[in-house]
Amino acid sequence: MTITAEGLPDGLSIDPDTGNISGTVAQAGESTAKFTASNASGKDTVAIRIVIGSTICLTPPLGWNSWNCFHKSIDDGKIRGAADEMAATGLIDHGWTYINMDDRWEGERDAQGNVQSSEQFPDMKALADYVHGKGLKIGIYSSPGPTTCGGAVGSYLHEDQDASTYAGWGMDYLKYDWCSYQAIAEMERAEKYGAILPPDQAQEFATLAGEISVLQQLQYGHDPSTLPQTDAIKKAEDESAAFTRDQIQDRLKEVLNQAAALEAGVKKTEPDKVKAIEIEICSAPFAKMRASLDKVNRDIVFSFSQYGGLFDIWQWGAEAGGNTWRTTGDITADWKSVEGHGFGQNGHEPYAGPGHWNDPDMLEVGNGGLTPDETYTHMTLWCMLSAPLLIGCDMTQMSPFIVSVFSNDEVLAIDQDALGKQGWRAKMNGQGEVWIKPLEDGSLAVAFFNRGDVAANVAVQWSELKLAGPQTVRDLWRQKDLGIQASGYSLEVAPHGAELFKIAPSQ
Repeated sequence: MTITAEGLPDGLSIDPDTGNISGTVAQAGESTAKFTASNASGKDTVAIRIVIGSTICLTPPLGWNSWNCFHKSIDDGKIRGAADEMAATGLIDHGWTYINMDDRWEGERDAQGNVQSSEQFPDMKALADYVHGKGLKIGIYSSPGPTTCGGAVGSYLHEDQDASTYAGWGMDYLKYDWCSYQAIAEMERAEKYGAILPPDQAQEFATLAGEISVLQQLQYGHDPSTLPQTDAIKKAEDESAAFTRDQIQDRLKEVLNQAAALEAGVKKTEPDKVKAIEIEICSAPFAKMRASLDKVNRDIVFSFSQYGGLFDIWQWGAEAGGNTWRTTGDITADWKSVEGHGFGQNGHEPYAGPGHWNDPDMLEVGNGGLTPDETYTHMTLWCMLSAPLLIGCDMTQMSPFIVSVFSNDEVLAIDQDALGKQGWRAKMNGQGEVWIKPLEDGSLAVAFFNRGDVAANVAVQWSELKLAGPQTVRDLWRQKDLGIQASGYSLEVAPHGAELFKIAPSQ
């Protein structure tokens, strides 16, 4: 196969053997390039819009992340293997792009404070070059706190250094996980709440916040000595040194309740100030790393990962510099988790758009625990949500069915639609739901869901979707035209199942 391009912006070039486009463009703007692929069997040509500017991640990321299947047991070979599988299975040809390593790639810092990779990752630059050589991009992981969730070194006080290191290695994506920053946040809360609490309560709150910070570090097996050594922290370290794990949990619950009691009064009298304080604390570490990423000469997608959408992150994530932000806790490979994570996104749609996406967490497709119908629902719902699609299974173990789920271009096109509108619930009747998502070409993606345990009929009238006249209906999972439907559409949907359609006015 030979691939050529006409009309590429100055500074970009294409490899005719792989089709990989690379380079740097100095001039912002939008253009259209014509690409032609040809071999002995013939040729095909397509026009592709290229947008150059400061906003990246114009459609939700498609890729793979190591955590759901490998957790902390990752190494250079598994990341290379994931890239190999993305290419060998053909998923790369359907737009899957990122190969993202999660926690525990980290080693220690050198004498200058530069983060080093662990023995399991002997040469990060070589690893990135290998992934790029496949026509893919590569992502990395860190935390704004002193340590990551897995207890490795975080980016706290080293943001500029780490951003420069990631860019030097050739990273294209950064997942930034709240983790131990909660302990730092407690200390900041003590200072900021202290300004609006009575003096005696302010002192008590500062003492409690120091103890909470230490206990939270101990709760997750992290070293509290990595925290700034304030008087409150030192005192709490001494007092908790001999605690058992159960005593840590019990004491943490006790001091959290004591702090909440102090907060209750000021939350009642100064709710706006309290909300502003919490958003400032939650957004600050992400904004700080955003500023560091902006200093390096590389486009790096910035993904916020924190506990279940701290203080309505969808309302401030874009302002803090995020390209994606977690709106939920961690997902698991079971129906209850997938259902709760996905359907709970309704109402967040005003805050998503090109460059900025709500993230209900990674895909559990292929990890077991879901029926085929639940698998279709998982994928359908995430596409309707314009969510990042990050495969979370071991790609060497994918069945032909799972590969087919990830390879349906018409379904993926709903997630990747350039208009960037997140879908929402348009109708609910018992366990049946109808969701809609406007598309760039003026058509409408419509999904039928059955959240019940038995098959159910799901129906919609075009008037309920503010559509007038007969509409053409295409079944996207089956890639089959269903003809012109005069006033609406209905069908039986399997338990925990989904159907996905593209609706457009008939000619």
